Amino acid sequence: MTIAQPAAIEPVRRTFAVLEALNRRRTSSLVQLVAETGLPKPTLVRLLETLVVMGYAARVSRTLGYRVTDRVLGLSGGVRFVDHLVDAAAPRMRDFTREHGWPLYLGTVGNGAITIRHSTAPDSPLSFETSGYHRRSPPLQGAIGRAYLAFCPADERLSILREIEAASGTRMEPAEWTILDAMFERIRLEGHAFQASRRPMRVHGVAVPVVLDGQPLGAISLRYPKSAMSEAEAATRYAARLTSLAAAIAADVALARSPPG
Repeated sequence: MTIAQPAAIEPVRRTFAVLEALNRRRTSSLVQLVAETGLPKPTLVRLLETLVVMGYAARVSRTLGYRVTDRVLGLSGGVRFVDHLVDAAAPRMRDFTREHGWPLYLGTVGNGAITIRHSTAPDSPLSFETSGYHRRSPPLQGAIGRAYLAFCPADERLSILREIEAASGTRMEPAEWTILDAMFERIRLEGHAFQASRRPMRVHGVAVPVVLDGQPLGAISLRYPKSAMSEAEAATRYAARLTSLAAAIAADVALARSPPG
């Protein structure tokens, strides 16, 4: 069944397009911003003037153009927990990769997609992929998304699945919900998830959630070539190690959040 996409308010969409473009470099000229946003120059100038008045942007010079200001940091206040998660995870993930060789990926789920927050791919001698920071992938396909969805509260899981439906423009049939429920139940019993196995893909992944007080903060995935080991072998060799790693990261996050003294 096809469902309607939520309507975007065009001036808001354009404003955020400008902010995102400004955020990609120290300064941006009008020529660069026109090319990246696709906005007409008069419209772009009006939006930039508005952002300057509001304190989110500043005009540097005619040559250099514009830059964002520190005020944009306030827009990320609601997701500061991600900073704690990455800070706690990075050294432990690095140690794991040094010991076992395989690259690890830390991801979170939101807005109907997996976002990679940290990766040890650059440090891994066994990595065949990039760090993936700019890649957003479907939660139901990736091991990170499946692990997160299996362990998150039911109301959050339903909300994320509805976001996925909205993005695809279709609603899942009752039989599909039944299949998903069974898959999530199996993942909870086993404690880990594998990505959807597609024949053309040479690289596979197994993931476990990072859970604190019953709420997943994200999930960690170990990526490996399908030719290196089967899913059963990957689970036997690394599932317990990944679970211990995730528990240690969650404990570090809890410590970072606790008030001093």
